[in-house]
Amino acid sequence: MGLFDVFKKKKSLEFRAPISGAVVPLDQVPDPVFAGRMVGDGVAIDPTEGVVYAPCDGVVAALFSTFHAVGLRTDEGVELLIHVGIDTVAMKGEGFSSAVKMGDRVVQGQELLRFDLDLVRAQAPSTFSPVVLTSMPMVERFQAAEGPVTAGKDVLLSVTLKA
Repeated sequence: MGLFDVFKKKKSLEFRAPISGAVVPLDQVPDPVFAGRMVGDGVAIDPTEGVVYAPCDGVVAALFSTFHAVGLRTDEGVELLIHVGIDTVAMKGEGFSSAVKMGDRVVQGQELLRFDLDLVRAQAPSTFSPVVLTSMPMVERFQAAEGPVTAGKDVLLSVTLKA
């Protein structure tokens, strides 16, 4: 640590809830990849409606052809994956649509995806929808919301980046 490192201000970011519903710890997600934090760390949301909104300003960095998941990258380089339900890739896009395409610049609150929540409930093992930070080496710490969240309004993740 250099003499002037104490003057470096650590960057903080806030990610709004991309989906309305109840926050669920990743440990409770019935998928070992997400529960084991192999993709990244964060939380899941048990959705109450079938719309996914941008939790931050950024660029669409990943968009699955089945529209069950979308990845965003902030200007700071932080990447976030929003995955609707568990094993929803097996639905082959049925009940999913996208309002964005790969490389699009998005603003917080912009609609990204739509999904038929009743269809996901009927066909997927779980509606729990992981929202994970996939660029964890950049993250010093984060704090997650608990309880019910409203998409676009409530802060889901407060993130402090490494200096």
